[in-house]
Amino acid sequence: MSKIMFDYTKSVLERVSFDPILFCKELEKAIKALLPYEIEELREWLQQFTTGKPELKLCLLIVNI
Repeated sequence: MSKIMFDYTKSVLERVSFDPILFCKELEKAIKALLPYEIEELREWLQQFTTGKPELKLCLLIVNI
């Protein structure tokens, strides 16, 4: 079940990445819903996903990257 939640979280973040404020809000929700090891996977995914998207880099502070 948790893999489904992780994949869903990535999907939502990809869809809202056009708006940094919305992206941050969704990221905050994800942090509350995911398990600790999933948050670590999300950190790795976010580093790769935000490459070339400087407007989203500030949101990475939410997950302490």
